[in-house]
Amino acid sequence: MKIGIIEFPGTNCERESAAALKRAGMEPVHFRWNRDPKELARMDGFLIAGGFSYEDRSRSGIIAALDPLIPYLIKESEKHKPVLGICNGAQVLVETGMVPGLTGYRVGAALAANRRIRDGKIVGTGFYNSWVTIAAETAPMQSAFTSFLPPGTLMKIPAAHAEGRFVIPEPLLTAMIRNNQTLFRYTDSDGNNDPEFPSNPNGSVYNLAGICNPEGNVLALMPHPERTAAGDPIFASMREYITKMKSGTITLESRKSDAPSCLDSLFCLDNLSRLDEETSITDAADLPGTADLPIYRCPENSREIIVELIITDNEAVSVENALRHRGIPVSIQRRNHWEIRFSSAADSAEKEAAAAAVERTGELYNTNKEFSCSLQPALRSRTILVRDFDGEDTIGEHKTHALRDWFAVSSLAGIRSGVLWTITPDTDDPEAARCLCDAAEETHIFSNPYAKKRYLYAE
Repeated sequence: MKIGIIEFPGTNCERESAAALKRAGMEPVHFRWNRDPKELARMDGFLIAGGFSYEDRSRSGIIAALDPLIPYLIKESEKHKPVLGICNGAQVLVETGMVPGLTGYRVGAALAANRRIRDGKIVGTGFYNSWVTIAAETAPMQSAFTSFLPPGTLMKIPAAHAEGRFVIPEPLLTAMIRNNQTLFRYTDSDGNNDPEFPSNPNGSVYNLAGICNPEGNVLALMPHPERTAAGDPIFASMREYITKMKSGTITLESRKSDAPSCLDSLFCLDNLSRLDEETSITDAADLPGTADLPIYRCPENSREIIVELIITDNEAVSVENALRHRGIPVSIQRRNHWEIRFSSAADSAEKEAAAAAVERTGELYNTNKEFSCSLQPALRSRTILVRDFDGEDTIGEHKTHALRDWFAVSSLAGIRSGVLWTITPDTDDPEAARCLCDAAEETHIFSNPYAKKRYLYAE
């Protein structure tokens, strides 16, 4: 029983993943991104291991999700082979749209930056590394990963991630709960679904730790069951599922049935009506950020600072390479964007003094490797501003606190952070350039629409 461990540049959990598969009686096969993807057909199942694929450039999982190997993996998953993505692997599966499983693998969720919340306040953000407790949520036979995990079974396993907060729109989440796709949830040590830190380590909606596709054979799980024997039931379940598939106990014909009841005495993996039919997300236009973008212009009583690297921006290079590998010939530039808002009572001189003081502190950029610049309008190019939704910009909040309280910058009302992505197509034809810019955006490589807000930036 061969399980391909999918490894991208930056994967670093392949060793413990292989050990967990061996403990469950399966044979791990290290399958690197540059191997012939047609060889995936020889595998009985797959595990996308954790780590930092492509250094999490742009955001965790997105570059790997656009890798040429992924369509082959999707094809194998459609044969009902199990696919388990752990931590960074979960981020990859979410960015591919393999989970939660909307038609056409459209993006339906995000794994956003951690927000540790207690008593209604954010008490921490960023990377979190600790033991957490998760509980099995659904009946054992609802997925390929829960055969040996009755509802309520608790597992104490490690978590180690910076972007693990599941964000899912409410109509879709409701349908997923009904379809038994919310396989694992964070709890306290007694099994209670406390929504606050530390029981919920990252602020995930509905305390979600792991979700599957409607068929139950693809699981995106943020904590690390492979790092402890306590997580072994997940891998034993995976083996049990493959055994039943090979023996014909579960047949592809029965899996395609529309019957709402259990398909056989062992597994009920066709849970479903399609998710699209049960939610309001029925068209690409319903996804946030896919309609015509609002135009950003610096608000009154504010000033922008645009920051560019002196050296090569490897993040922009990786994004550009990923797009070119998908047949989208464009050049990419990336810059940080800061919006400084002044107190309404400040006069022009006070605003100038405050802006100069902000730059002198070095809080917004490091002059040893960065410089402030202005954007020069370029024919055929398109610039997109990506920012957190209102009330979620913890970076901007931290900078505001530092500048006001530590550096005593007067007249400062607040800071907003963002990233500017400039897309320049390799064509002089205006219509072809517009199509290439659209194609680049439609990959969601610049932002996940459930985690960030996008604007068309007017230079």
